[in-house]
Amino acid sequence: MVLLPFVDLDPELTALRPLGGFFLLRATGAPACPPPTLAETYGPRTSDVYENSMTFRVRKVASSLNAPELRIAASVAQQGLAARLWSVALGCAVRYGTLPDLSPELLRWDPDAGAPDDLWLTEVRPSTDDLVDAVLHAHLEPLASLVRERYRVAEGLLWGNAASALAGAARQLHRWAREQGRADDAVRTRELTSGLLAHPRLAGALDANLRRRSCCLYYRVPGGGVCGDCCFTRPPGPSPRAASG
Repeated sequence: MVLLPFVDLDPELTALRPLGGFFLLRATGAPACPPPTLAETYGPRTSDVYENSMTFRVRKVASSLNAPELRIAASVAQQGLAARLWSVALGCAVRYGTLPDLSPELLRWDPDAGAPDDLWLTEVRPSTDDLVDAVLHAHLEPLASLVRERYRVAEGLLWGNAASALAGAARQLHRWAREQGRADDAVRTRELTSGLLAHPRLAGALDANLRRRSCCLYYRVPGGGVCGDCCFTRPPGPSPRAASG
């Protein structure tokens, strides 16, 4: 993928604000007790109270959804964080034409916040990374590895989550651009998203209509149903053998 052209970034990333809370990336007003960085989240366990930010998040999601298995909550939590990472990066790429440095060491995540996931960038500085390096390699790969190893969630499911999260962020950004009469932003959103979905990690995760080929397991949450882009048109029932036994 071609590197994005460099332009100046303002220190508060104000161009993201009109896009809505899903795209917001806090860059000022550091809290007294800052949340852990995503590098800490992806890294080895420590003895800190936030020793496993993802563990904390998964348990919070499981409690909120009354999920019958932690791996269901882990899938939902991973997709939620992936969606926020894609949204802030794609928003910057479209609105600024460049990316700030989104390294895991600079990006903080509060696992105790509500939805959408709360992200805070410690320092706004320009980066020459493209979207693949900034999001997929730096964040989604270690995140998928963490969730897969800790919760035994299938790798294909996790990359389906990542692709679905990207498509959802792009859909919202494209809708905003069309409503605001920003045709160039709409075209850029489509082009960037198409390029990302062709990456080997994501290729084949969605069909031509952007319907995913895997399921995030949300249908197994009590009253959850299926998502709008689910591979199922209705929640799967028990197998005939299970039903008769």
